[in-house]
Amino acid sequence: MNAPDPLFKSATAAGLSHPHESARAQVAGAAHYVDDIPEIKGTLYAAPILSPVAHGRLKGVDTRAALAMPGVRDVILARDIPGDPILATFSHDEPIFAIDKVEHVGQVVGVVVAETVMQARRAARKVGLDIAELPAILSVQQAIAAESFVLPPVHVKRGDAAGALARAPHRLKGRFEVGGQEHFYLEGQVAYALPLEQNQWWVYSSTQHPGEIQHWVAHALGLENHAVRVECRRMGGGFGGKETQSGHMAVWSALAAHKLKRPVKLRMDRDDDFMVTGKRHPFAYEYEAGFDDDGLLCGLSLMLAANCGFSADLSGPVADRAVFHSDNAYFLEDVDIVSYRCKTHTQSHTAFRGFGGPQGVIAIETILGDVARQLGLDPLDVRKRNLYGIEDRNTTHYQMKVEDNILDPLLSQLEHSSDYRARRAAIADWNRASPVIKRGIALTPVKFGISFTATFFNQAGALVHVYTDGSVQVNHGGTEMGQGLNTKVAQIVADELGVPLDRVLATASDTSKVPNASATAASSGTDLNGRAAQFAARQVRERLARFVADRQGCPPDSVVFAGGQVVTPQGTQSFEQVVDEAYHARVQLWSDGFYKTPKIHYDKHTLSGRPFYYFAYGAACTEVAIDTLTGESRVLKVDILHDVGRSINPAIDLGQVEGGFVQGMGWLTTEQLVWNAKGHLSTHAPSTYKIPTTGDIPRHFKVDFWHEPNREDNVFGSKAVGEPPFMLAISCWEAIREAVASTRPDQAVAMDAPATAERVLAALNA
Repeated sequence: MNAPDPLFKSATAAGLSHPHESARAQVAGAAHYVDDIPEIKGTLYAAPILSPVAHGRLKGVDTRAALAMPGVRDVILARDIPGDPILATFSHDEPIFAIDKVEHVGQVVGVVVAETVMQARRAARKVGLDIAELPAILSVQQAIAAESFVLPPVHVKRGDAAGALARAPHRLKGRFEVGGQEHFYLEGQVAYALPLEQNQWWVYSSTQHPGEIQHWVAHALGLENHAVRVECRRMGGGFGGKETQSGHMAVWSALAAHKLKRPVKLRMDRDDDFMVTGKRHPFAYEYEAGFDDDGLLCGLSLMLAANCGFSADLSGPVADRAVFHSDNAYFLEDVDIVSYRCKTHTQSHTAFRGFGGPQGVIAIETILGDVARQLGLDPLDVRKRNLYGIEDRNTTHYQMKVEDNILDPLLSQLEHSSDYRARRAAIADWNRASPVIKRGIALTPVKFGISFTATFFNQAGALVHVYTDGSVQVNHGGTEMGQGLNTKVAQIVADELGVPLDRVLATASDTSKVPNASATAASSGTDLNGRAAQFAARQVRERLARFVADRQGCPPDSVVFAGGQVVTPQGTQSFEQVVDEAYHARVQLWSDGFYKTPKIHYDKHTLSGRPFYYFAYGAACTEVAIDTLTGESRVLKVDILHDVGRSINPAIDLGQVEGGFVQGMGWLTTEQLVWNAKGHLSTHAPSTYKIPTTGDIPRHFKVDFWHEPNREDNVFGSKAVGEPPFMLAISCWEAIREAVASTRPDQAVAMDAPATAERVLAALNA
C-alpha cells in the first residue's frame, strides 16, 4: 500500500450543484423516452374510442366502419379482457373500458389497433356508439344535493367552533371556488407493451409508479405480478398526472397486445389526453370565521367540497391532505371542518403537485386575507398573529405537534429582506395616484407536511453494485421525471462510497430489480430512495472496510473512503485497487438497502395522529399589477425564502422552487378548466388552456434558502422540495385580491380562482 497522499482530497458530491445526470443528453436530443425506444418488428398502434356523452347507458358499439378502414387490425372492447374488467384500484370502482354505461365525456370505451398511429386515430373516430343519454352531475353543489359521493364525507373538529363563533367580537362568512389544473407534461401519456415467451410481459411506461402498472396489467390479464416487468428510464414531466393515470395506457396497450399477440404502443394525442385523464381536483368552499380586533381567529367552520370526477382514484388521500393543510401555518383552536368527496360526471381527478395541500392552504390564506381587509389591518400582521408558536399553540387540529417550527423567524427574515413594509406603503401611494393600474403585495407562508398520507407507502428499496473496475451502479424504486432524483441519489451513493460522482450511474426504474416500490410522489422521492440507496452503499463500504482492516491489522472504523481513495493508518490505496483485491478474495460487492420512514402514524377514520415525518416551510412576497379596465394582471416581483434543509444539490433545489412557484402561479392566474353544460371540456388544447410562458416570469425573481438543516434525521439533513414551493404562489392570489381591494376598501373581494382577466374585472365591478 502507498504512503498517505499529502494532496488527499475529501471532496464530497452531496451539497454541491452538480448538473442533472441527463441534462447534456436532453439538450442534445439523446435522452430516450418511451417513444424513442426502437420498436420491435410487428409493432401495432392503439388509439382510444371516446364517449361523446357525459352520462348514459351504453347500448351498443358499432365497429364495422372502423374495421373496414386501411391498416386497422382490430377493436378491443371490455369483452376482450381476460382478467378483471375493473381496474385494480383501491376502491375497485373504475372499469378498464366502459361496460354498460359511460360516466364522462372522453371515457374510453375501447381501443382501435392499426398498423400506424394515424390509421388507429382516424378509425377510432369512426366507431359508432349507441348511448341513451342520462342526466349528468357536473358541479359539487349538484353532487352534494344528490348525495353523490365517491367516498363518505369526513368530519374533523377540535374544541367548540359554534360556541367560539357565537362569542367572537367579529364574524365573517364567505364562499368561493378554486379550479382544477391540467398537468400539461411535455411528454404525453404513453405505454409500449411487449408480449414475451411463456405469457410474460415487458411494459415500457411513462409512469411515476411502475409497481402499480405491474399490478394493474397483471390484474387485467389474469396473471401473477411476477409475469409482468415494467421499466421507466425517465419521464418528460409527471406532476402527479402519471401516478395512477399512466396505468390506463399500459393496461389498454397490454390488452391489445394480448389479443393480437403483437407488441402494441399507445401514445395519447394531446387533445385526447386532456379529455381522458384527470386533473387537479377543483374545490368549493364555504366558511364562517370568528376573530378579535387584532385578527386572531377565535373559531372557524369550514366546508371543503372536492370535485372527484366519476371514480375515486386518489381522491380520498387528496381530500384528506386538504383537511390536514387547512391550517397551513396557523393554530386553529376551535375548528370544525367537513370534507365532501363529490362524484360528478367528469374525468376522474387525480394527484397533482401538492396532492390536495394547495386546496387546503388557499382556504385559510383567503380567509385571513378577508379578515385583515375587514379590520383594515395589514394582512401580514394578521397572519403573524395566528402563527403556530408558543407551547399551547403548537398542536395541529389533527393532533400532531409542530416540533420543528421556524415560521416566525422565517417570515420576519423575508419581511426584512423583501422590504415588505416600505413597498406596501409605496404601493398605497401608487394606488392613490393611479386611476387605472393598481398594485397589490402579499407575503404568505407555507407549512407542508412531508410523507405519504397512506402510511404504508413510506418505504423504499435500492440496489448498489460495485464492479471490479471500481465503477458503481445504483438502482432504486423511484422514477426520474426531470426533478433530479437520480442525480441526488447518485450524489448520496458517491459520498457513502467515497468515490467521484462520475463513477456512479443511476439506472432505469425496473420492477424486476426493486419490487413493490411506492410511487415517486408526496415529495418523498429523495427522502425514501436516497436513504435506501445510502444504506445499500453503506453495507458495501462496511464490507470493504472490514476486508481492508483485516489485511492491515487496524480497526474497521479507521478505514476512510473519500476522494476515490481508501485511507488507513498504514497508507492510501485507490478505491479501484481495493475493489479488485476484494473481488479476488470473494467479498460481496453489491447490496440492497431498505428504508421506512420513522415516527409516522395516524387513524385514517378520525384523521388524527402524526401523518408527517416533518414539515417543510417557506414564504413568498409577491407584487402584482392589475389593469382595472381589462382585468389583466401581471406578476411584477417575487421574493422567496424557502426551507430545503441542507441541500443535496442547490441548483436542482433552486429549479424546483422556481418551477413550483411558476406552476402554482399558472394555477391561480391563467390555467382555467371550463366544462360546458353537456360536460365537455372546452379548454382541451394549448389554444384554449393557457400555462405560464417565459413572458410571464417577473424580472425580479429572487430565491434564498433557509440556513438550517432538517431537525429530523433525514438523508444529508435535507428536506423535500418537490411540492412545498407550489403553495408559495398563493401569494400571487392574495396580492391580486389586495390590488382589487384597493379600488373598494369598504367591501369584500368576492372572486373565484384562477384570477383570470374576466374574473378580476367582475370582482372590480361587483
